[in-house]
Amino acid sequence: MKEQSLRSVPGIPLVIGLLAAMIATAVLFIAGLRDQDGLFIAAGVILGSLEFFLLFGFYMVEPNQAAVQSLFGKYVGTCKDQGLRWNNPFFSAKKVSLRVRNFESGKLKVNDLDGSPIEIGAVVVWQVVDSAEAVYNVDDYESFVHIQSEAALRAMATSYPYDQHDDGTVALRSHAAEIAKHLTEEIQERLAQAGVTVSEARISHLAYAPEIAQAMLQRQQAGAIIAARTRIVEGAVSMVEMALQQLSARKVVELDPERRATMVSNLLVVLCSERGTQPVVNAGTIY
Repeated sequence: MKEQSLRSVPGIPLVIGLLAAMIATAVLFIAGLRDQDGLFIAAGVILGSLEFFLLFGFYMVEPNQAAVQSLFGKYVGTCKDQGLRWNNPFFSAKKVSLRVRNFESGKLKVNDLDGSPIEIGAVVVWQVVDSAEAVYNVDDYESFVHIQSEAALRAMATSYPYDQHDDGTVALRSHAAEIAKHLTEEIQERLAQAGVTVSEARISHLAYAPEIAQAMLQRQQAGAIIAARTRIVEGAVSMVEMALQQLSARKVVELDPERRATMVSNLLVVLCSERGTQPVVNAGTIY
């Protein structure tokens, strides 16, 4: 089922014409009653009934709205002309909004790729682009959008870990752009048959489930401390290496292996203690 354009008649000129015709019919009917002319009376009744029937062909189309027309259950076309329009009175019109809309899903509880329970929610921006598919391919396209979006969000959340454990790993918390793109594609694939396009889909809520939130917070803090100390040690080692290279290049002092090891130990102790991390030193050996 694909959308087809349907021509319609401008409503305002037709209203004026019908009003003039109804006045003329009323005059004809009154004249028939006054003259007791059965032909005028019959003509007035028939014309008046026809004009009254034609009034049912009028309908209003607002900006960014479409009127899906059907004739005895058969789709005949969609009118997108704005204002007062007129079509066959036997046509049945169903209005469909083409405006951009958005909704926020509820907080869903799912397991991420690592199996940790998390809470996740998303904001989806969507729009109807094919009114015929929206009306005839699904029973209720708005409900369809909401349900399928939440199903896509659940499927996407199980494909990624909550936190990034290794470099290059895409995670829910650290890669917002990649996650939003995947979520948009996932929802669009599910809603294509409903004549709906998804402009944007982004995570609006992301957190560990309450029962493991405290434990995960402690793990994050421990990981941050380890990462910070690793950086400090790496920086200290680089500075010691640079110092030894400068001493050797400028021939400030000649160091034998034993004195060199002692200097390295002393420099590391000084540098790391200044930054809150002190390596274990024993007899000139660094651990």
